[in-house]
Amino acid sequence: MSDLHCIEQALESTGWNQARIKFLARSLVALIAVKTVCLSQIAAVFPGEALPASHYKRIQRFLRHFDLDSTTIATLVVRLVGQEPPWTLALDRTNWKLGKTEINILLLALVWRGVAFPLFWTVLEKEGRGKAGNSNTEERIALMERFVSTFGTGKVAYLCADREFVSKQWLAWLSRQRISFRLRLKCDTLVANARGEMVCADWLFRDCPLGQERLLVGARHCLGQHLFVVGTRLCDDFLIVVGDTPVVSLQDYALRWGIETLFGCLKSRGFCLEATHVVAPERLSKLLALLALAFCWAFAAGLWRAEQQPPKIKKHGRPAVSLFRSGLDFLRRVLMPLCGQAQQEDFRIALRFLSCT
Repeated sequence: MSDLHCIEQALESTGWNQARIKFLARSLVALIAVKTVCLSQIAAVFPGEALPASHYKRIQRFLRHFDLDSTTIATLVVRLVGQEPPWTLALDRTNWKLGKTEINILLLALVWRGVAFPLFWTVLEKEGRGKAGNSNTEERIALMERFVSTFGTGKVAYLCADREFVSKQWLAWLSRQRISFRLRLKCDTLVANARGEMVCADWLFRDCPLGQERLLVGARHCLGQHLFVVGTRLCDDFLIVVGDTPVVSLQDYALRWGIETLFGCLKSRGFCLEATHVVAPERLSKLLALLALAFCWAFAAGLWRAEQQPPKIKKHGRPAVSLFRSGLDFLRRVLMPLCGQAQQEDFRIALRFLSCT
């Protein structure tokens, strides 16, 4: 049995037809090999005997025509991660510009071991060249409803998100769904003080020692809800987090940073997502599905490598190489031979170009 066929067998749980599974397996191998979403580079090493131009057209057809089921991808990601519920979820947005086109992605991820794993995402749109700026409540609800319809609310420990994802309507929806949350507040958000007077959130922590966590006594009225508030004073700002339970802490919210790590891996530290010229929302969403599977595969490989040989820890207390990068390097070394289709005669011809004689 060929190595590629083994990869295809591992993907059979998607329920796709054999042609699609075959394409997916080869796409993952090529994507990991070149470490970029540039389609021409993926096509250049795409396993198979066809010319790169034919592979390029095949990839384009996939992005244009194949109806990718996001539920199948999310279920496969959860299985690859292997983390038992309840899960910590993180919601965030990443954006960049390609020429005058705004590319803006709202993403929901599962956080584990300091990194986030993409589950569902939406390429934000508006008329014209794409949407700039934050998502609205309807877009967030639509994204969360996809998660709820797939996994239910009982598998959520809590949802964490930054201050741009806070609104009265959004918190009301989360409360109705009984989805626990840890959300950062803007400093000027009105919160009830001990006497029930509405004041700016930062005023309640104005005398808090730098870096010292303070949990306000009792639930406080805020954004139409009775919430528990914890915060601290930073050098030039305040970190204030609200939650729906008395055990809310800043450490809960800190797990949100895993989704920033994910974005870094998908971009400059991994697959160069910003290098893509794919801007059509449906096609970009399919490309993200390939990245999600490649990222999970690399992280799982890195986790295995760390178990075999613990990574070197630097003076700042962090490993010299992240689990993702360690796994990605390992997969590239293992999978690179699958991208080589050259015959012995072709190799001799190529070797002539290196010779000085």
